[in-house]
Amino acid sequence: MVQALPAIQRSTQSSLIEGVSWESFEAIEAAFSDVAGIRLAYLDGVIEFMPISNEHEELKSTIGRLLEVYLRAKGIRYYIRGGPSLGTKEDSARRQPDESYNIGSKKDRADIAIEVVLTSGGVDKLESYRRFGVPEVWFWQDGSLRLYALRDESYQQIFVSQFLPNLDLGKLVAAANLPDQYDAVTEYMNDLSQES
Repeated sequence: MVQALPAIQRSTQSSLIEGVSWESFEAIEAAFSDVAGIRLAYLDGVIEFMPISNEHEELKSTIGRLLEVYLRAKGIRYYIRGGPSLGTKEDSARRQPDESYNIGSKKDRADIAIEVVLTSGGVDKLESYRRFGVPEVWFWQDGSLRLYALRDESYQQIFVSQFLPNLDLGKLVAAANLPDQYDAVTEYMNDLSQES
């Protein structure tokens, strides 16, 4: 497995291994815990190896900072949950969101999970989040943001956040698409201050 690692790190595609028990997944996950640039996910016996690039990390941080700027500007209480791994053997799923937040108060699970998708393929992310009971999932892909709300045990695409109904997603997306993180946050802050 160590010899295959460089090929996985150079890939822009997720790599899958099927037919893996939960116990074997936990052992593999522990073996990869200190390997930079690779994140693992698990769903129903399938392990996904996801390459994590500098671009990915910058994008997830930019989106998180922009959301936090909005929440502070609007006086909305929030708690950053970050990207702790979610899932148990009973879920038969585990994944780590790129960012996650509680809105209003601390809770046992995230209200909003954010995923930056730069690779293709992989396990069904929404199915994993459904099993974890995350009410809202945001996907950043190809310069746009898609939101999904958990309703009646399945996700439906939404165009307004159920937690942040006044958030102008177009402005957030425009700022996130700026090439420089500092400029993106500064411009978004200035834009929000003009709304007040």
